[in-house]
Amino acid sequence: MDHSQSRHTGESRAHFAIPGAGIYAYVVAVFVALLLLSNIGATKFIAVGPLTFDGGAILFPLTYIIGDVLSEVYGLRAARRAIILGFAMSILAAFTFWLIQIAPGADFWENQAAYESILGFVPAIVLGSTTGFIVGQLLNAYVLVRVKEHTQERHLWLRLVSSTIVGEFADTLVFCTIYGIAFGLSLSDFLNYLVVGFTYKVAVEVILLPVTYRVIAWVKRREPTYASA
Repeated sequence: MDHSQSRHTGESRAHFAIPGAGIYAYVVAVFVALLLLSNIGATKFIAVGPLTFDGGAILFPLTYIIGDVLSEVYGLRAARRAIILGFAMSILAAFTFWLIQIAPGADFWENQAAYESILGFVPAIVLGSTTGFIVGQLLNAYVLVRVKEHTQERHLWLRLVSSTIVGEFADTLVFCTIYGIAFGLSLSDFLNYLVVGFTYKVAVEVILLPVTYRVIAWVKRREPTYASA
């Protein structure tokens, strides 16, 4: 039976909606948009007291919330398609910004340095963010779906929190490692960046669990192949 409809493991049965029959395309569009905006925001580092984090941390946790919606409602295969699409669009955006950066500027253009500081092609950031994203999101989707196979429609909080912890840690670790090597971060800075980033992202998702619950319920009600189950 198609993985997007149901999957049997022993006595349990997990149900998923069929992509294409409802609002899957809109959920994916929001997912990709949040990812691209987060990548642009990550070009600025923000300091709040002793804490340091990049601007992408403001929106990036929301990509995991939407990723949870995709995995919970549509299943692993559909979530994986959205993750790969987001990864591809991130690469395309970085490549486009780089082409614009190296293109000859008009005589009246005086903002090349400003453009490069915000949208300039920085290989380490692109490599770190895209690699961390695809590793973290795939693990997030995998854990959520596997837990759902055992809990079915019960204990949504358990699969949301467990998948978030695994996915966000992998994502943050990969990104911080690549970034730290590329820019020579000290061990203390690396650990600060890793711990603060991971803790912040997980905390945001835990705080927003009531919102995630409502979004998932809203999407399930509007997916004909889920609501009819």
